[in-house]
Amino acid sequence: MTTYFNEQESIQSRLGQDEKRTLKVLADRYIGANPPVPFAFRAFNRAGILQNDEGLFDLNLRHRFPEAKQGQISYAYSLVWSDSDRNLDVLMRCLGPIQFYFNDELSYRSNVIDELKPDATVKLNLNFVKGWNRLFIKARVTAAGFGCLFGSDEAKVRILNVRSPFAERAGQAGWVYSVPIDADLFEEIPLPAAISSEKEQGVKWLPESDWREEELAVQVCERLFGLQPGKRAYAWTQLNATAIGKAPYVLKGSTSGPLTVWLNGHQVTSVQTAGSFEVEVPLAFGKHDMVIRSECEQASRSWGFTVQAYAGGEQVPFHAPVDVHGSDEVWLYLGPFEANVELNENEIATTKRVFAGNYWRLDRPETWIRPYYENAMLSNKWTVGNVTNFARWDYPLGVTIYGLLQTGRLLERPDILSYALEHVQSCTDMFEYSLWDREQYGFPAINQQLVMMKMLDNCGSFGSAMLESYKEDQHASYLPIAHRIAEFMLQQLERKEDGAFYRVCQDEYSENTMWADDLYMSTPFLCRYAAVTGNREALDEAAKQFLLFRNYLFMPEQRIMSHVFDFKYGMPTRIPWGRGNGWTLFSLTEVLEALPADHALRAELVRFFNELCAGYAELQAASGLWHQVLNDPDAYQEASCTAMFAYSFARGVRFGWLAEPQRYIQAALKAWDGLTRYAIDAQGNVHGVCSGSRYAFTADYYKKDLLTVTNDNHGVGIMMLAGTEIVKLKGWLRESARWD
Repeated sequence: MTTYFNEQESIQSRLGQDEKRTLKVLADRYIGANPPVPFAFRAFNRAGILQNDEGLFDLNLRHRFPEAKQGQISYAYSLVWSDSDRNLDVLMRCLGPIQFYFNDELSYRSNVIDELKPDATVKLNLNFVKGWNRLFIKARVTAAGFGCLFGSDEAKVRILNVRSPFAERAGQAGWVYSVPIDADLFEEIPLPAAISSEKEQGVKWLPESDWREEELAVQVCERLFGLQPGKRAYAWTQLNATAIGKAPYVLKGSTSGPLTVWLNGHQVTSVQTAGSFEVEVPLAFGKHDMVIRSECEQASRSWGFTVQAYAGGEQVPFHAPVDVHGSDEVWLYLGPFEANVELNENEIATTKRVFAGNYWRLDRPETWIRPYYENAMLSNKWTVGNVTNFARWDYPLGVTIYGLLQTGRLLERPDILSYALEHVQSCTDMFEYSLWDREQYGFPAINQQLVMMKMLDNCGSFGSAMLESYKEDQHASYLPIAHRIAEFMLQQLERKEDGAFYRVCQDEYSENTMWADDLYMSTPFLCRYAAVTGNREALDEAAKQFLLFRNYLFMPEQRIMSHVFDFKYGMPTRIPWGRGNGWTLFSLTEVLEALPADHALRAELVRFFNELCAGYAELQAASGLWHQVLNDPDAYQEASCTAMFAYSFARGVRFGWLAEPQRYIQAALKAWDGLTRYAIDAQGNVHGVCSGSRYAFTADYYKKDLLTVTNDNHGVGIMMLAGTEIVKLKGWLRESARWD
């Protein structure tokens, strides 16, 4: 059998059959490894390089330098930080001659076909090292074009965050690029080092990051927004009081026009005319949000304000209300707004909202604050960045959140529930912002899959977890997103003529296919949406999709499912991938639990459930686990499908769906025994979970190319779910004995 660690290192060797303590270890390890740190705010220059709707950085320099001369050269430079060695596929689409250097090595040099063929795309595989990784592009001007498009493959999943490379811009997000020059400065000398000074390079770098002297000479609102009579703007900072008890603080300043000051949402002064002002306020120890509204008068020749704080006659510094990397400024600015736009000053001191089309910016040219995922990954080969998953919206984490919710409920651990809810809310609270972010910058920096929703993977699993979370907190931000997902599934998603969901994915590897996985990516959400909203259509759709998918993927002679049906060839692959089958059975239990007893399709779905369970039970290995390819005993034994089958069998017994319950009691308990012996170690690490899959017509792809990843999100949540169901099954069996 497959061995992932010595059995003496297993969770069972330490805890025996104590499922609740095993669940505690699983949940606590996951939370400890993924602390609740949602986003990193960075300074971002809107005049810099943006991404297109594919997520590729638009380095079309002809648009930026239309007067560039034939043969001139420009550079583009950025850094990527990686916490460990990782691998990532990137795409290069040339618009002219390109040389791409990765960590100072020439990784790609364009050829004439790449440069001249429209939309020619080259895929490069990069091995990111721990620490700073340098991306440097040389682009030369020709009549055909100038520059390139560059970014990660499947950018909304494989997130590539770039940072400015120079000391003067340290911590800022985005590329820098140079003004065209006649000769290559770096042909004979080394490329610029990471965090070196841009002033040492002998070339002018853009976008502009500092104000010119004449711009610094005008007041701040005029500098940011221009003179706009009749309009208003807001500023936000923080005052940290350190005195014992309440102490008097004095605010002194000047204004070009009407100005109002709030502290912690309470108005402390209002000035109606230009001039100086002074106000004393008592403040207790702690941080205090200060918001200022400045108005531009009709006849004003300037627009802005100054303010200082004093305590005991000594000036007290202000502090930035948000930690913004790449900025040491203490004020954020918002505007401009028409005079009739009323904002609630009690709610304005937040980064979670967009205010009448505006978001917080810095006192720098074209520079806004922008949240980034620098903390999320699906596996070692998917995302370059840190390794915590918190606040990320994607389908494996939907199962993880579901597992945490069920574990928190079972163990009566409000801290686990709170963590899961906070993860979901970090996504949903920023949903409005992420839509705005995409509109402003071309491609969202957060919630990429939710905003760029094109397939079931992007929305169904996490959407289902979101609605499961709704049972706990009725959070107001959940339902608008749920309605958006339901509209996508029920009205917009591509279907075959018979109504079956499938993937169009034009020009992609999965073009014109149906995946067993998509039963989980759709039907649990539809069931929960129906429960929350009373939408019967959603529940009926979930039941119908199962029978439609059965027509394409079910292999009746073995009573298991093919992973994929490929409509390009008019046939299923007939490869029964373990987790694809796990998704199927797992999802069917969710649908059967939701369907009323008199539903027209219920009896047929219960029969289908029994057929599948019988097929899977026959293929269980002696270890209790199932194989990566279910009917191939030479394939490795895989943990996530095993957990899904254990979960489903246990539920089938408890809910009375199975005709031979005793058989499945033994199979479920044997599966859990195998998982705790061979897949979960004493520290709660989960082993033996296949990485995210594509598909193939050969078993070798699943056996040899899809290797396992420790603590992969495709397995951690379902391991917790399986454990909770085993606890419930054992409790149900004890209760049944009492009834007898």
